[in-house]
Amino acid sequence: MNNNPEEIIEKLNRAKTLAIFCHARPDGDALGAGLALYLALKGAGKTAYMCCDDLPPEKFSFLPAMKEVLTSLPEADYDTFVSVDCADVARLGSFAKRYLKFKGDTLNIDHHVSNDGYGKYNYIEVCPASCEVITSLFQEAGWTVTEEIANLLMLGLITDSGNFTHLDVSERTYSTAAYLRRYGADMNIINYNMFSRQSKVRALLYGKVMSGMRFALDDKLAIIVIPNKDLQSANADSGLTEGFVDFPLTVDGVEVAVSLMEYKPNLYKISLRSKGTVNVNAIAVGFGGGGHVLASGCLIGGPLEEVIEKLTYAIYQAL
Repeated sequence: MNNNPEEIIEKLNRAKTLAIFCHARPDGDALGAGLALYLALKGAGKTAYMCCDDLPPEKFSFLPAMKEVLTSLPEADYDTFVSVDCADVARLGSFAKRYLKFKGDTLNIDHHVSNDGYGKYNYIEVCPASCEVITSLFQEAGWTVTEEIANLLMLGLITDSGNFTHLDVSERTYSTAAYLRRYGADMNIINYNMFSRQSKVRALLYGKVMSGMRFALDDKLAIIVIPNKDLQSANADSGLTEGFVDFPLTVDGVEVAVSLMEYKPNLYKISLRSKGTVNVNAIAVGFGGGGHVLASGCLIGGPLEEVIEKLTYAIYQAL
């Protein structure tokens, strides 16, 4: 069941002690949505915590609120748990079991088409970013939007919409950006840190990964592989690879780009991107994952070449 925004706002306004969770290996949209809500609730006098299995990657450190993210849940008498930008409860990682067993209110706020409504209360709007959904709640509720909150929401809006280039970007997406800009969101600093600034380590790793790009299915499929040994030799964390999968999609003729990052031995984190011909969410769901029509992900186990073969066949069937 998908609840209306008024019900979600009522639950948040009545809550006294809350924990907000986002998915493991957080991206800009998960962090922006969760931290914006966290700051608003704290500003309203509530006790709130923002939790994630993983700390924010260093590239997000230009926003001070990133220091507020916790990797463990403090002891408190909670009445409300909130998940944001998490299509599947399993992606909450170590917090998933506690979320499902929680006797208080569980709110699930998200924008993924694959979200199955695992909360007791669910507010799911399919759109470019969870930060677009959260901003609509701010507008409906009349919550205070500070410059810091505006920057966090703009972070998610920019990053998950591909800097407003994805096909699902709508008039409301631009209206949301205008609303956040009115409250001081600095699009210049966000764009610089997300799309221009990078470390020497990332630049060298990027070049190495792209030099091994493969093509299949008459060059309609491009594949990149990020072995764990390359991350270790570069002394790089996996967060530095965010955005790598977008480059192969820029190649003429490529309809689907796939990134395989070695998560553990014989286990790969798969990121899929599409120009629109293929619904990559359907492919990801087939492997137990999900996400968006144009951008999705999953985990697949097995030897590398077998994983590539499975993905290639699934994409072949969808072309």
